Amino acid sequence: MWRAIVFAAALAGTAALADDFPAKPIKIVVPVSPGGITDIVARVAADYITARSGQPVVVENRTGAGGTIGVEAVAKAPPDGTLLTVAATSQIAISPFTTRLAFDPLKDLVPVAPIGEAPQLLVINGQLPVTTLAEFIAYAKARPGKLNYVSLGPNSTVSLAGNQFVRLARIDMVPVQYRGTTPGITDLLNGNVHLISIGIAPVLGFVQSGALRALAAGSARRLPYLPDVPTAAEAGLPGYEMSTWFALFAPQGTPRAIVDKLNGMMRELVADPAAVKRLADLHIDPMSMTADEFSAFVQAESAKWERIIKETGGLTLQ
Repeated sequence: MWRAIVFAAALAGTAALADDFPAKPIKIVVPVSPGGITDIVARVAADYITARSGQPVVVENRTGAGGTIGVEAVAKAPPDGTLLTVAATSQIAISPFTTRLAFDPLKDLVPVAPIGEAPQLLVINGQLPVTTLAEFIAYAKARPGKLNYVSLGPNSTVSLAGNQFVRLARIDMVPVQYRGTTPGITDLLNGNVHLISIGIAPVLGFVQSGALRALAAGSARRLPYLPDVPTAAEAGLPGYEMSTWFALFAPQGTPRAIVDKLNGMMRELVADPAAVKRLADLHIDPMSMTADEFSAFVQAESAKWERIIKETGGLTLQ
């Protein structure tokens, strides 16, 4: 009986979508490689849109230029709702200030809906002789220019969050460039680098084992999966709130009816226990906003990251 009710509701939802929702397959472009968090979030969204609309949704990974090539393809696509992207903070709110783009994410894309965010953690090697953020800052101040931190290039929230930490803490640390988080974490484990600001998923096991130590979370509240880790504000570094968010975007000009229907699906997704479980497995906190609320959020995030980039060394357009 329960399955029959769900099936009937799905049919009713599909029928309601028929008038203005795309009547052909939809493609979600993911601007990064398969297997990463953005890719998995996109596949969660694709599965949900397929289930709610009755239209097959295909995920295509289109990488390059720090994730901006895939986003550009969507920004320049026909605005009929058949080509979308799931992108992260770096491609939308950071890249315009660090890379010369052939498009403007704020003008050429429609913010459809957020899906979730991953707060950053300040993480150090577990063998360092400090246990709190205040102790680490004092340790670094006693060794100006002797400690370093992981950097992944100008578009990365890892790099910018690390830069912002150094600036707010008023310490002298050296950024070390890596081609990805994995080699950076490996060097952190080996003691060749001293700190990284990163989402919890890649380092949780190491933090739980004690190989790495989480000093503070860049979130407004303590994280439920690391309740003993204070927020940066609690640890004595107010102003350090850093997270990476993942969201659905469409080409500018996409009909508002399609945007609103997709937004409704994403808001249902982040309230659906099965979908939330898939996000929680990635340590992503669900986000829910209307399309208008999310548009305002993206504008505010862009202004925030532009300010951070200026404060931590100026615009670095390449």
